[in-house]
Amino acid sequence: MSVDINTVKRVSHLARIAISDEEAEKMTADLNGILGFVEQLDEVDVTDVEPMTSVLPMVMKKRQDAVTDGDRQSDIVANAPASDAGFFLVPKVVE
Repeated sequence: MSVDINTVKRVSHLARIAISDEEAEKMTADLNGILGFVEQLDEVDVTDVEPMTSVLPMVMKKRQDAVTDGDRQSDIVANAPASDAGFFLVPKVVE
């Protein structure tokens, strides 16, 4: 895939970026270089490669999923201007 100057101008218009004709020509060459590199990456065979999140082998840190602080509903709602049955009351905003 290659990008022409009209595509660069259209994308710059959609992005609301003002560019001159000289800048558009330079960006055309730059974008074609980037797309050429991506096409090279597409040629690499990765069928037996596991997806990874880092180049180093890592193990996710895990912790026990336990409630350490709770049952504070009355403390939280105590400062509310209006509450009912442990819930905040807010004024109606949609009629």
